[in-house]
Amino acid sequence: MNTQEIIKELQMMATEKYKANVVKMGIPEENSIGVSTGDIRKLAKRLTKSDELAMTLWNTGYHEAKLLAVLLFDKKTMTLDQINPLMKDVSSWDLCDHLCKNLIIKIKGYEELIDQWVDSNETYKKRAAFTLIASAVIHEKEMKEEVLLRYLEYIKENSDDEREHVKKAVSWALREIGKRDFNYNEKALLLSHELVDHGNKTQVWIGKDALKELENLVKAEGRKRLISTHTQMGKK
Repeated sequence: MNTQEIIKELQMMATEKYKANVVKMGIPEENSIGVSTGDIRKLAKRLTKSDELAMTLWNTGYHEAKLLAVLLFDKKTMTLDQINPLMKDVSSWDLCDHLCKNLIIKIKGYEELIDQWVDSNETYKKRAAFTLIASAVIHEKEMKEEVLLRYLEYIKENSDDEREHVKKAVSWALREIGKRDFNYNEKALLLSHELVDHGNKTQVWIGKDALKELENLVKAEGRKRLISTHTQMGKK
């Protein structure tokens, strides 16, 4: 299928319910089609990966076409230089996270973008830095201690950013570091309590949000990372 045919396919899959959800996130109605991410993933499996096709879909301006494009870019050929232009078009938290988890983190050297974006004034570049930290901590099994400690420092330094989509990503990154093992759980707990006890309104929110999960983690048989006691209870 070419770009035009794919857009028609997306329009056939659309529902008013999902279109309303997209508009609620701040995406202009004219850029919304109204297709669930699950259906977009199913469509992606029917298509051949192609940077050219992905780029033309991205440039249509449709939110769902961008979500689909992320799944069609060839991770083996994409470079970090190609990511920055894409980030300029990101205007919602879901596309930001989708881009980070399905494409950026799979490109060699993605860590450079964390260091570049962590102090960005642009909301979604900054959110992306912490989304990448959260994702990396989950998937990178052999992450060096110096890197993890640097990420904790990034969290501390940026915990006063009151933007909704940034502070939620900062909390997410802190929680994922705390679930790595009991050593990092202790470090994350200490930072969370510090934010609650000595921070401003935003820092207190991040600390309390993180503590809700960090204080209820256990080691489960066969799992390297810690899990919530609620998750374990649900399996019994």
